Amino acid sequence: MSSENTAIRPFTIDIAQTDLDDLRTRLTRTRWIDDAPGTGWERGVPTAYLRELTAYWAEKFDWRAIESRLNAQPQFTTVVDDQRLHFLHVRSTRQDATPLLLVHGWPGTAADFLDLIGPLADPAAHGDPEAPAFHLVIPTLPGHGFSGPVTETGWHDGKVAGALAELMARLGYDRYGVHGGDHGAFVAPRLAREHADHVLGVHVNALVTFPTGDPADMAALTDAERRRLAAMKDFQDNGSAYMQLAGSRPHTLAQLLVDSPVAQLAWIVEKYREWTDATHELPEQAIDLDQILTTVTIYWLTDTARSVADYYYERFHDRTMFAPKPKGTVPTGVAVFTTADFAIRAFAEKAHNITHWSEFYSGGHFPALEVPDLLVGDIREFFATLEH
Repeated sequence: MSSENTAIRPFTIDIAQTDLDDLRTRLTRTRWIDDAPGTGWERGVPTAYLRELTAYWAEKFDWRAIESRLNAQPQFTTVVDDQRLHFLHVRSTRQDATPLLLVHGWPGTAADFLDLIGPLADPAAHGDPEAPAFHLVIPTLPGHGFSGPVTETGWHDGKVAGALAELMARLGYDRYGVHGGDHGAFVAPRLAREHADHVLGVHVNALVTFPTGDPADMAALTDAERRRLAAMKDFQDNGSAYMQLAGSRPHTLAQLLVDSPVAQLAWIVEKYREWTDATHELPEQAIDLDQILTTVTIYWLTDTARSVADYYYERFHDRTMFAPKPKGTVPTGVAVFTTADFAIRAFAEKAHNITHWSEFYSGGHFPALEVPDLLVGDIREFFATLEH
């Protein structure tokens, strides 16, 4: 590969005003459905609620403010396997800082981790000078946001993990930690399994675990774990249609999302509502509305609906995904939150070297956005236990 392709280049987000004007025009010309009488969230996003969000997006959401906040962080791009890879790279001033890769999921972008950057990279400035510090590498997954669209097929979790390992090598990090949730909870363990000599530890939330088939494991489940297992079955029965559609017919879905920003909004905000802490009635009570719209807007402006959906297709059709594997050897920490988090320790220990396990009673599928202080604390606690 030529040095031209392996170069790391500074990157600044600069969306053309014509693209923002087009977005606003499309929002104002939306064709709305009438909800069936007496229905609510059980059939999807209610039209009245979606109209309110759309009006806010068109009239009050300030993309330029978001753009400035993102551009305040050091951003770069490089090319891996002929695919542009966008990332934030924030080095700590601490000499003992640990390199840490933060991997987002769907719906999500590198912007999910903005509130973690200060406390993790500069703990002294955030009230905890004794806490461990980290050099942070925060990529946008290939095919998502400013790392997309992908131009070739085959970008499954294994290839993504390999690209992130190559990124860390280019940055000069031979040993590093990895944190991930959602997609990141698939990518991080895979990266550790396939590049174990370079990964000192893996920390995940939203880890997917499956029953082992061992009657002793089932008999030993706690009441909380039985509830998680039942919630996982309910998700498979009633909440996984989005994944089945993306995993089987991604381009049909993508055509809807790429042509209508309100379709993209509905598709994403439904998940923020279903997967955030269930004590909240509406997603913006758990996550700032501007943050929700940041994710939607980035996906819209980068024209990545197709490759975001394709990522599920690639996972569903990756023969190595669920093939039997030896137990992972890299130390692994798991944080379990309250909603859409089905991890069970006995099952996890069959596949991973679990050395740290935390269970929280607030926060949901998006802890970096919902309860960043809890996530920061757990990341610090886990990596403090490891030999560097």
